[in-house]
Amino acid sequence: MGPIETRRRGLLGIGLGAGLTAGLARPGLIPKAVAQSSRPVSLVVPFPPGGSTDVMARLLADRMGPALGQPVVVENRPGGATVVGAEAVARAAPDGFTVLVNSGTTLTINPLLMRNLSYKMEDFAPVSLLSVLPFALLVQNRLPATIPEFVALAKSRPGALNYGTNGPSSFNNIAAVLVSDALGIRMQDVTYRGDAQQLAAFLAGTLDVLMVGGASAIQPHRNGQGRILGWTGEKRMPFMPEIPTFDEVVPGTVAQTYFGLMVPARTPRAAIDRLSTAATTALQAQDLRERLLAEGQFAMGTNPDDFATFLRQEADRWRPVLQKMNLQID
Repeated sequence: MGPIETRRRGLLGIGLGAGLTAGLARPGLIPKAVAQSSRPVSLVVPFPPGGSTDVMARLLADRMGPALGQPVVVENRPGGATVVGAEAVARAAPDGFTVLVNSGTTLTINPLLMRNLSYKMEDFAPVSLLSVLPFALLVQNRLPATIPEFVALAKSRPGALNYGTNGPSSFNNIAAVLVSDALGIRMQDVTYRGDAQQLAAFLAGTLDVLMVGGASAIQPHRNGQGRILGWTGEKRMPFMPEIPTFDEVVPGTVAQTYFGLMVPARTPRAAIDRLSTAATTALQAQDLRERLLAEGQFAMGTNPDDFATFLRQEADRWRPVLQKMNLQID
């Protein structure tokens, strides 16, 4: 497969998908239980602790609690390529107390790849797009230090190098396949349960390569425990300007995941707006934006309708890419 154009388009310009529109309940009063209760709001993370999604959720929870005037807690529900956590939220009461911290895997990749997915887009209502996250290709120090040299080695030993993933439908695997195909190399994937397990295997020398979000790649790079060869984003990271993007080497190799908040469908629109306002207000704080950038994430913060539009755009963008990759999961 040749280079594929996967650039992220703007948030506006495409109509809302029917499923997402249906998930947005009509405006109404916030139920007293939501507006006045000391009951905590649960941010359900469909990954184990330690990865980029978990980092985002915990940073956000610390800020949303004061904005809402009630506790906000993080609940990790990993398993099934994010299906376990997503299904738990889809089946939860639509009362504004259970919120999914979703990534691109959950609501973009899984619906496009999995034939028998236990949840549908119509099961959720969007709240806010939180951030966008490019991936980093982290390699062992014993491997070449530049992209051209790494490509030359990988081409000379097809399939000899391995890399960690969160499963076939995980965004880091999709990014690895996209980049490998564009560069004309082949590596062997090894599945782990979350970024933390992958990183542990990498640090132990079991894995040659990682394609992970910034939170799992930046620290090993700085500690001399590995080397970031390139980023899959549209532009270089401001704090590592010397490291190129793969898009500079082969135009079209942009692969970024995202994080957002979703609630069960039929949640009152007033409750959705209240959660969205708390999230976007938190993301306006400069110190939080800088903290997220240090973790490799670009802060966003949108209203529910713009997030719905973004989700529609992401599905339209990745559908032809995945079809060309010929990936399908039962």
